[in-house]
Amino acid sequence: MSKTKNNPVKKDNEPARKPKTLLLGSIAAVAIGIIAIAIFTTRSEKGQPSISNEPSAKDNVPALPTTAVAAKDTVLVVPTKAVAAKDEDLVIPVNEITEKASFFPVEMEGVNLEVLAVKAPDGTIRTAFNTCQVCFASGRGHYKQDGDVLVCQNCGNRFHMSDVEVTRGGCNPVPITGDEKIVDEDSITIPKEFLTEATVIFENWKN
Repeated sequence: MSKTKNNPVKKDNEPARKPKTLLLGSIAAVAIGIIAIAIFTTRSEKGQPSISNEPSAKDNVPALPTTAVAAKDTVLVVPTKAVAAKDEDLVIPVNEITEKASFFPVEMEGVNLEVLAVKAPDGTIRTAFNTCQVCFASGRGHYKQDGDVLVCQNCGNRFHMSDVEVTRGGCNPVPITGDEKIVDEDSITIPKEFLTEATVIFENWKN
């Protein structure tokens, strides 16, 4: 009797081995992917600040003003325009006089006068009436400063600051000399009596 080799025969209800292996591999891959995503997410949350719509402490810092604000107790000293002396002595503060001519209005017996004061190149303070010794009758013979000279508004004559109070006669400001005023460390005083005498040259004045 011949022996027949026992060849294994696959039964119909036995699942295939190869599909089962592929399924296990897929499950393992998915599991590894989920674990990797979880690890990455955890590290990201630890390494970066969370994003929130709530205002942070930085957002609560008030914006600085764009314009300067003066201190509460600061007092700004602004030079004041001379107030017209009326029927009284004219007192000129020495500390207000600079190389730029200052003009001081005066009213004597209803007539408007004006005195100019300026610091000359030699540092002395010069004074004069702001009207021309020649052009005063026109009413336009007063002076305005142009650089280091005074210019007559009637004839255009130019008069250097160093000549104020020194030069007499001709087209120049009527000088107020040392014997016609009182000078001390703080002020220059021009008596009302002398101012009253000068009203005659300001009767037609139109400054």
